Amino acid sequence: MVRALVCLRTVPDPEIPVLDVISMGIVREIDENPDGVRVTITPTYSGCPAMKEIESSIRSALNQAGFAKVEMKIQISPPWTTDWITKEALEKLRSYGIAPPKRACNHSVDQTHADCPYCGSVKTQLQSEFGSTPCKSLHVCKNCHQPFESFKCI
Repeated sequence: MVRALVCLRTVPDPEIPVLDVISMGIVREIDENPDGVRVTITPTYSGCPAMKEIESSIRSALNQAGFAKVEMKIQISPPWTTDWITKEALEKLRSYGIAPPKRACNHSVDQTHADCPYCGSVKTQLQSEFGSTPCKSLHVCKNCHQPFESFKCI
């Protein structure tokens, strides 16, 4: 599992290239055996348009790492949650200019508010429920006036 895990840490999320599929929590399980490797993945949400690209990138990276046989398994239950994003990945999101999702997602989380990833201000305003992808919303900081996206709590 170690060789495949190291390999998959190099596979970027196609929508957020500063994050990899491991730190995003997309890879659920890796089973290395003498014949090859089986990777279980979970889409970040039902109908995620990036899943085919993610599967292809995982398969390609593992083949290039010497795994002749790569089996992919999609697991949808339990569903992916933003709580599976690692702490390090949350900081990478912020550094990249995307407000990370709140921890411990639940229905009482205020999705209309996000702290500015540039200046840290809490004085921000929701501009649009959807950003460049359905999993992000668009905000503007009232302090530094920077527009930014916020990763939705799922």
